[in-house]
Amino acid sequence: MTTLLARIELDSAPQPTATVIWLHGLGADGNDFAGIVTELDLSDCPPIRFVFPHAPSIPVTINGGYVMPAWYDILGANLVKRQDAAGIEKSARSIETLIAYEVARGTPHERIVLAGFSQGCAMALHTGLRLPHRLAGIVALSGYLPLADRFAAERHAANANTPIFMAHGTQDPVVVVDRGESSRDALVALGYQVQWHAYPMEHSVHPRELQDISEFLTRVLGPADRAD
Repeated sequence: MTTLLARIELDSAPQPTATVIWLHGLGADGNDFAGIVTELDLSDCPPIRFVFPHAPSIPVTINGGYVMPAWYDILGANLVKRQDAAGIEKSARSIETLIAYEVARGTPHERIVLAGFSQGCAMALHTGLRLPHRLAGIVALSGYLPLADRFAAERHAANANTPIFMAHGTQDPVVVVDRGESSRDALVALGYQVQWHAYPMEHSVHPRELQDISEFLTRVLGPADRAD
């Protein structure tokens, strides 16, 4: 049985009716993006529970075997030439367990958005597009589609039409923008609805990106209920 990931939870308003599960990047933890909730414009969104899980700490090859939070091992700077398939699949099971936990709490799959930055972006795309239940959307920031050579055979039809928000910095030295663009092109070629954004930044989050994410969340989760 997969252990439930440790995590931070923040509600944008009381009695949330939707969930955003946000996956951090290499060497970070759930705190890395927890502060983003107050920076998003959620005024037109329903109440949202934001869940920021912590990846387990493992030795990371590219960093000399140093133990740090990581969703999977990074074997080389190329990122896709040699990949830690077993690690990616193990983390995917943990993320699927967390999604199932949110469903058990009362949030249906179609009211859940899976988001991630860098390694977390890779895990959001890998997990979300293989999930046998339709999600509300996927937010993929400054990352790439891992195990792309297996994707066409392993993807699930449940999320074939799920909106995907992809964003990347044009000066990113960690995950070069070409890597993000090739992942975008691969998804578009398979018929996915990809909303692509590029920003003049390195491996980070741009202020305009926050507004674009806010608009995406409003679109896929629906407007806030209004008493008037």
